[in-house]
Amino acid sequence: MPSESPTKSGTGELRHDLEPLVSRIPALSAVEEATWLSGTLGDPGVPGPSLYWIDAVVVLSPGAADGMRASLDLEPAAEAPDAADGLDGALPDGDLLQGPALDEAFSAGEWRTTAYLEAQGNRLVLLVVGE
Repeated sequence: MPSESPTKSGTGELRHDLEPLVSRIPALSAVEEATWLSGTLGDPGVPGPSLYWIDAVVVLSPGAADGMRASLDLEPAAEAPDAADGLDGALPDGDLLQGPALDEAFSAGEWRTTAYLEAQGNRLVLLVVGE
């Protein structure tokens, strides 16, 4: 039986404001700019608590990406991030790095993040899920 990811639904509004991101993920307080989308996961017709998603591409402050590449145990990403379609123009074209320490650095409270850092550059792709 094939396993399918839950369906992402949202308004499709491409956002650039930082406060909603920083309030959920304090480690993003040093970002210079962001492009992101958000919404809920699953079938809205099914009762129960909602899981929320945020897919974002953020630009880190100078030196922050270099510091992460030097201090975190990162490896080449095996596949491209499964980000929402509206972010296509913002996603990095080059190689990406990932690792559990990077995910943990951008997870906070109930928000769990899968993060991808540009191998060369200062953009970070975040796939965030939480309640």
